[in-house]
Amino acid sequence: MPVYVYSILLPTHPQRLDGLDGVGDPPAALRTVHSEKLSAVVSDAPEELRPKRRDLGAHQAVQEALMADGTVLPLQFGLTATDDEAVRAVLEDRADEFGERLRALEDCVEYHLKASQDEDALLRQILRESDEARELNEAIRSGSGSPELPLALGELVSQEVQARQGRLAAGVIDALRGFAREERSSQATGNDFLNVSFLVTRDNEKSFLSEQQGLAEELGEEFDLRLLGPLPAYSFV
Repeated sequence: MPVYVYSILLPTHPQRLDGLDGVGDPPAALRTVHSEKLSAVVSDAPEELRPKRRDLGAHQAVQEALMADGTVLPLQFGLTATDDEAVRAVLEDRADEFGERLRALEDCVEYHLKASQDEDALLRQILRESDEARELNEAIRSGSGSPELPLALGELVSQEVQARQGRLAAGVIDALRGFAREERSSQATGNDFLNVSFLVTRDNEKSFLSEQQGLAEELGEEFDLRLLGPLPAYSFV
């Protein structure tokens, strides 16, 4: 029967599963699959698995409960295998790789940071600080310029936004980098200019959070820094 795989752990992890529910309706019972060097927490996989709130919540609850007891490799939602033997075979074949990642994640949690800037405030800043943009804007408003000016201003503003937000993102990451063991950046979407995950040791959590709060205060109200965590270290598996 297909099995759903939640996490990979060392055999020394307590692997306390009592009181936890797996995915599915009704919830599947959790169990462990063991190899010589590793274990995996699994359950029977429902026939039609979709990212419903109930199942996403069950997946996350298992990760958080296991993380509270020790280091885990938290797998992304939806990972399945054909049966327990297939899971055991992967644990055996990739024992060294998984063991190395478990050591890298020891005593660590993930913090995920996104950031955006108020668009109107950014545009005012560009018009205030860029002579070229300000002159183009004034010519457009006066009605004395050519029809190509709005396009030229739009292209200039787009370039300025990209350059300024790129510098901002690099500055934020650089300020927090010293408090993290690893970092992973992803493509920012929507109005965000920053989308990055940090792997932070438990010993550095307070310092990391203090530095992030200081950055938010320094940047001011026109910036929106959204920090999620502590999380299972999905981005670093």
